[in-house]
Amino acid sequence: MLVKERMSHPIITTHPDMPIMDALNLMEKEKIRRFPVVNQRGQLVGIVSKEDILHAAPSDVSSLSVWEINYMVSKITVKRVMTPDVITIDEDTPLEEAARIMSDNKVGGLPVLREEKVVGIITETDLFNIFLEMLGAREHGIRLSVLVPNVKGELSQLTKSIFDVGGNILSLGTFLGENSENREVAIKIEGASMEALQEAVKPHIEKIIDVRET
Repeated sequence: MLVKERMSHPIITTHPDMPIMDALNLMEKEKIRRFPVVNQRGQLVGIVSKEDILHAAPSDVSSLSVWEINYMVSKITVKRVMTPDVITIDEDTPLEEAARIMSDNKVGGLPVLREEKVVGIITETDLFNIFLEMLGAREHGIRLSVLVPNVKGELSQLTKSIFDVGGNILSLGTFLGENSENREVAIKIEGASMEALQEAVKPHIEKIIDVRET
């Protein structure tokens, strides 16, 4: 799956000269947490988050009245608080690569470019929703989590054993196991009983970690 399939678009952007309070009001209205910042030619020049705006304040306010503070804040523009060095990706980037870049750089969103123009944004919320979808979190069934030997063909045998007792796999995710010799596999299944599934998978696993109806 590629970024262009799950990015948020059309994208809402702001410009460097927008007052930060206008940008904050727009974020609240659109229920978003960050804007790509573009210049008059539509080129990306920065990114600004709600946290950037909320942390913006005059450097010394001890002698100012609330009216003076509000006036000073109203004059601060997005350019003053945005991050100018933006990490970007293109729309054909695999989702897992986007997630790795966000994790490695500790950022919550990546503007998506097509020929140097911003066409979308992929955020931690988008990736979280994909994670829920991958594990079938919103589907009813039996959730089976097992430890499987890291041996060629073993996963195929496991899924066949589920099929053989009438199970239909709604989702399947593989994760690092206890060591390099095994993997944890989480499967959401419908159409088979919990007892039949546990018995069917036993020859192909090291142990059942968890099984429950969800």
